[in-house]
Amino acid sequence: MCEHCGCGEADATVLNLETGRETVVRHIVHDHPHDHDHDHSHDNEHAHDHDHLHSHSHDHDGGRRHHSHTAPEGALVELEARILAKNDALAHRNRAWFKGREILALNLVSSPGAGKTSLLERTIRDLIRELRLYVIEGDQATAYDGERIRAAGAPAVQVNTGSGCHLEADMVARGLQELRPSAGSIVMIENVGNLVCPALFDLGERAKVVILSVTEGDDKPLKYPHMFRAAELMILNKIDLLPHVDFDVSRAVANAAEVNPAITALELSARTGEGLEGWYAWLRREAAAVGDAVFR
Repeated sequence: MCEHCGCGEADATVLNLETGRETVVRHIVHDHPHDHDHDHSHDNEHAHDHDHLHSHSHDHDGGRRHHSHTAPEGALVELEARILAKNDALAHRNRAWFKGREILALNLVSSPGAGKTSLLERTIRDLIRELRLYVIEGDQATAYDGERIRAAGAPAVQVNTGSGCHLEADMVARGLQELRPSAGSIVMIENVGNLVCPALFDLGERAKVVILSVTEGDDKPLKYPHMFRAAELMILNKIDLLPHVDFDVSRAVANAAEVNPAITALELSARTGEGLEGWYAWLRREAAAVGDAVFR
C-alpha cells in the first residue's frame, strides 16, 4: 500500500515456528495510473484441506515497485482503492473459512509497547486447558514474540512484514496454512504495533480488539478515531501503573465512546492479573457466539 506511511518496500515472510519453514508472501503493487494490470494473484496455493486459503502472488519484477510519486493524485487514490478492494476480497474468503470451521478470529491492535504480547501470554497460560488457542504473530522483524507465545503454550506462526506497518489478509491466509488451527478453536492475530493502517485492512476477523496502555495518553481515541471506531472492544492495560502516571480512565473511556458509542471498555493488568476475568468472560461469550465446539 502505503504511499502515505511509507510501508511496503519488502516482501513479508511467514515463519512456521514448529518446523522452521519460512515462506515469502509477495505483493504486487504496480503503481501506474493505467490499467494493464500486472496486479494478478493466482489462487494455486491451498490450505491443508484444499479450500482456497491462498497467498501466492507474482509480478514481472519479483516484488513491489514503488514509483507512484510520479502519478497524479487521482491515480493514487484509485490505486489505494484497488488495493483495499483486493484485500477486502481476500478478507472475505478468510472470514468464510473461519465461519465454516466455527473458529473465533480476533485482530489485536495497539501502539508498540501497549502489552499485546504480554496479554496473550497471560491469556494462554490461564485458559489453555479450557480453550484451544492459536496465534498469528505480526512484527516487522524477529521471531521474539512468536517464540514467547510458543513458550506460553500455544501454537504460533510469525509473520514479518519487513517495512510493512500492518498485516494484510493474504498474510493471514498464508499464516493459517502453516498454523492449521483446529475447527472450533480461537485464532488471535497480533497485528504490527500501529494505530493507523491496521484500521483500514480487514483480515477476516470477527472483531478488532484495541489495547490502550495507561502509559499512553487518554486522548488516543480522539487522535486515532478510525482505529477506535473499527474496534469492538477497548482494553485499558497496565492499570497497575495508574498511581504513577497521568492518565484519566474515565476520560479515556468517554473519548472512546465519543468516536464509537458501541465500544466495550475493560480495565486490566496483564502483569498482576487484575481485571483479567472481564477479558476472559468476553472471550467466552464471543466463543459461544461462534460455536460450542470452541470449548475443550
